[in-house]
Amino acid sequence: MPAHRPVAPPVLASAEAGRASASAAGRARGLRLRRALRRFGALARLPLVAAAEAEGPKPYIGGQAVVEGVMMRSPHAYTVAVRRPDGALAVAEQPYTPELTQRYAKVPMVRGLVSLVESLQLGFRALSFSADQQLTDEERAASSGGDSAWLGLFSALFAIGLFLGTPQLLATFLGQYVGVSPESGFAFHALIGVFKLGVFFAYVSLLGATADGKRFFAYHGAEHMTIHAYERELPLDVATVRGMTTLHPRCGTTFLVFVIAFGIVLGSAFAAWLVPDPSGVRGFLAVFALRICLLPLIAGVSFEFQRFTARYCTTGPLRVLLQPGFLFQRITTRVPDDAQLEVAITAMQAAAWRESVGTRAEVSDAPLVFPSFARFEEARTSLRPVTA
Repeated sequence: MPAHRPVAPPVLASAEAGRASASAAGRARGLRLRRALRRFGALARLPLVAAAEAEGPKPYIGGQAVVEGVMMRSPHAYTVAVRRPDGALAVAEQPYTPELTQRYAKVPMVRGLVSLVESLQLGFRALSFSADQQLTDEERAASSGGDSAWLGLFSALFAIGLFLGTPQLLATFLGQYVGVSPESGFAFHALIGVFKLGVFFAYVSLLGATADGKRFFAYHGAEHMTIHAYERELPLDVATVRGMTTLHPRCGTTFLVFVIAFGIVLGSAFAAWLVPDPSGVRGFLAVFALRICLLPLIAGVSFEFQRFTARYCTTGPLRVLLQPGFLFQRITTRVPDDAQLEVAITAMQAAAWRESVGTRAEVSDAPLVFPSFARFEEARTSLRPVTA
């Protein structure tokens, strides 16, 4: 006789179904929260790790660190290589032409702002891909990408509050102990810059103390080391790249140091002209709004100055201009392990391949997945079928 299988009463069955449904909904919410928090953490580090570029006889390739991976961008392509939790390499690669950057490439000041905006947009896209690769197929299906816009907005507000609002607030309330007030002109804005450097130092130090931050900064170092090997036309293998430095003159960390320095100069100059009475709450808000409005100008000037220092100050006495940025890069980069170097090399080689074949090779949104770096090396000369 067949074994008797007890059947739950309808009420109990309904309750169990309800609990299962609630549990599934709770897991989905947890996944969305975990995904959002991880992406926010990466977004909060984005300005620190973007914008390094290689220049030379080969096409320039710039990069940035992402979650468990590296993004590389050439003039007409971009790639993201990510190490999945199972050890496999996921590679997203496509043709990419920054139209605005090319349109304004010869317009000083404007080209810096346009390049920064397009770099941040592409960086957000790369971070989203890299965060998704840390999920299982089931988790990826349960999660939702609808929080991207809110996450980007929150990240921007967080950055403005932390790096603009907090230093000005500290300078306003603590400046009196060193004889500096909002009416002190340049001295007040210099004090804001000092506090901004302090906030920046504390921020990157705290990030570097977390487990995720350490790995993120190690991928940042791997990206720099790989670019150095590329621009010196050395073999892109782990042993060779291992001998490169983690410091790069075009790093986003150095760019932010220049932004702080020029913010002092331009902030004091324009505030004296546009905010004649910076005292009180109204004066505080006027200066704060002015500093926000000056960000495009400060970014443009900083971009041009970084181009100058990266081209003419890498050797000789002018190298001293790079040292403040290098000092902070010693915090925002770490020496990577071999597995992290493999990821950075994968991103670089995939970008070089797509740059060489352009749209003649198949273009697909589906990522390429390789079980190991060795398997990628075997396939890197023909990652996708050539269609024309």
